Amino acid sequence: MTISEAIDNTIREVPDFPKKGIMFKDITPILKDVDLSKQITEAFVSELGSMEIDAVVGIESRGFLFGMALAHSLGVPFCMVRKKGKLPGDTIEHAYDLEYGQAIIEMHKDALEKDWNVLVHDDLLATGGTACAAAELINKLEANVIGFAFLVELSFLKGKDRLENYSNNIVSLKTY
Repeated sequence: MTISEAIDNTIREVPDFPKKGIMFKDITPILKDVDLSKQITEAFVSELGSMEIDAVVGIESRGFLFGMALAHSLGVPFCMVRKKGKLPGDTIEHAYDLEYGQAIIEMHKDALEKDWNVLVHDDLLATGGTACAAAELINKLEANVIGFAFLVELSFLKGKDRLENYSNNIVSLKTY
């Protein structure tokens, strides 16, 4: 069984969450499966191949789950991108549009070094708005977005198209 099939067989679909008409892809059953979680981390490392990655940035909050494991497997630092007001210390921020308003995310000013090659990770790629906002934070810190890694991609929302403005290295282990 491929990693894509294993993810598909394990992920739970929750209808009408968080609102009517949405079929939510719940990854929590994957987290219960220790072997599959290890295989997912290994699949990310394998898919990323020979990319020279200096840090992994995980997007709040589910991007922290495999992002941290991925960073450890690659032997690089893990950096958090969080909603405004959730990080202590000096931060930079980026505002971006949502379908129902605006959101602001932040990162510590000292999270990355200039010219580092940074991989952005989140559990799900939908419209790409949050991942693009994370890429903007990385650019503000004068680091390079070397790629993106997602557990699941909802291809019909075309988020990948937006990310290609930052990098063509986009890994999704399961695409719907």
